[in-house]
Order: sequence, then C-alpha cells, then structure tokens
Amino acid sequence: MKRTSLYSNSVRPRISSAEEPRPETPQPRRWISGISRISVKRLWQRHERLLLVAAGALFAFALAFVYARTVPAPRKITQDDIDKAVLHTLETKDLPSAAARAYEIVRPSVVRVRRLSDTPGEKDDRPQGAVGNKGGDKDKKSAGAAKDKSDKDEWHEYITGTGTGVVIVDSGLILTSLHVVAGAQRIGVVFSDGLESDALLVSAQPENDLAVIQATKLPDDLVPATLKSTSDLRVGDEVIAVGFPFGIGPSASVGAVSGLRRSFFSPEGKRELGNLIQFDAAANPGNSGGPLITADGGVVGIVAAILNPVGQRFFVGLGFAVPIENAAAAVGMPPF
Repeated sequence: MKRTSLYSNSVRPRISSAEEPRPETPQPRRWISGISRISVKRLWQRHERLLLVAAGALFAFALAFVYARTVPAPRKITQDDIDKAVLHTLETKDLPSAAARAYEIVRPSVVRVRRLSDTPGEKDDRPQGAVGNKGGDKDKKSAGAAKDKSDKDEWHEYITGTGTGVVIVDSGLILTSLHVVAGAQRIGVVFSDGLESDALLVSAQPENDLAVIQATKLPDDLVPATLKSTSDLRVGDEVIAVGFPFGIGPSASVGAVSGLRRSFFSPEGKRELGNLIQFDAAANPGNSGGPLITADGGVVGIVAAILNPVGQRFFVGLGFAVPIENAAAAVGMPPF
C-alpha cells in the first residue's frame, strides 16, 4: 500500500532578503514609565526640604563660580603702594608730635598731690592768697583767715605744699616723692577728671625719696600708667616731664636724657640719692613726684629734684629722676 507523503511537492515562492520581515523592536512597556513617575513623586514628597536645600546650595555655588570667573582678582598691595599712602598722609595731614602723643597717653594717670595742714606752713607752692577747704576751693577768704573749729561743716585746711603723683595700679596706688607728703597732717589728691580724694601713706622709701599713697575715693575710669624699663634708656633720648610746676597744670616739658647713674644730695629729703636719671626737660617746684616719660608714653622715672646752684627754687637746666625700677620696688612690684 502506498503511503501518503507528508510533505507537499508544491514549490513555494522564494522571498528576497529585502522583502523578509524584520523582527520587531521591543517597545518600552508603559508600566515601567508609570512606576518611575510614582517613585520620583514619592521621593520628592519624602525629601522635599532636603532637596530644596541642596538645590539652593547648588545655585549659590553656581553663582559664586560665575562671580569668581567674571570679577577680576584684587591687585596685590606692594610696598611702593604703602610708601605712597604714608607720604600722602604726611603731606596732607597735620600729625601731633611724639611728645604730644606721649602726654595724652599718660595724662589720665597724673594726679595733683596736696600736703594739707590746719595751720599755714612755711612753704606753699600755690599762688599767694589761695585757700583750700574740705569741700573744694569754694571759700574765698584769705590765707590768714581764722579757722572756725566749732563749725565742722565750714572748717578750713591750708595747702602747705603741692606736688605730683602718678597712678600705677587701678586700685588707687599712687607713686610720688616722699618730700611732697612728708609731715602732712592730711594728704589730698586731685585726679585728671577733677575728682578730689583723701589719700593715706602706704609705704616710704627714704633712700630714694619715694612714697606710695592710696586714694580713698576713685574715679570710675581710673587708668594706671604704663611703667617702662630703663635698661634701653640712652643719653640723648627724648623725655617729657609731666606735673604741676608751682601748682599749675598738668604741664609738660620736653627735653632729653643728659646723664645716667648720677648722684645728688637732695635738700628736701636731706640725703644723697644715687642711680638717678639726669635730664634737661624743664622742672620746677611742684613737678616733684611726677612721671618722666619717653616718647611712647612709658614712665621711666619719678622726678625727684632739680639742681639749684644759687639756692633759688627754679630750674637752671638739670633735673633728676629716680628710675622706675626703684619706684616699682617701693610698691613691691616685680622688677622688669
């Protein structure tokens, strides 16, 4: 029996490669796009604040980058620029002298020191006829006016001596010359702002004619002076003497160091003083106890005496100051 063929004998038309159907390109499925949109939305909702901060920081960084790229860098300042600026200032501005600047530095620390007594003394550095009283200089009576002991609100004290002091500690410690306050029944001080106060003798150093006094009443903004070592002090250095010559002041006089390690017999202290700074800045009675300062305002000495070959109490060109190291020792301050 003849089997039936499973294959057809008909010939199929051949299709060219150009006409062959190309396999279809798989298209992205729509469900993927939907999930992405949902994820971004959830991410934004969860981290909205953090993303805003990050975006702001990125924007600021971009602005800074653009600014740095567009704005030119500042020109480097050279020494020639500095020299020209200084020269221009010197040519167009009237600057105070070194002595004027030094005086302004120390002025708040300088005080008038008064030796007070209930009877007129032999020496009075004030102009004749001036009288002090407990509440200030309100009384206009003459120096010979009788003192009324029965009325305590109106009793008077005579100023028998005037000198200078300098505040060295903001607690009210004041350096002055011992002969300024020696024998005083009462000590009074007047600060730079006009405040008057009693003062107590804390310690004395007769070998250097120095005294330390403590004011009982202080200004609110008391400024102590800056003390400066004399180790670098040289003959010829500029110095300024600040004080109350003849009770007038504060006054400043400019001069130079004319000698170091001098000795001098002080008629006021009635003893020989050694290791003194000799200077030629004008000093007169009333300058005693005042500061001798350098051009930077540092106190290098305390004015102690003036040389009077003719025995008169006026300046003839030589003054003497105790080095500040000795003065600091009188207070118990450590050496420089």
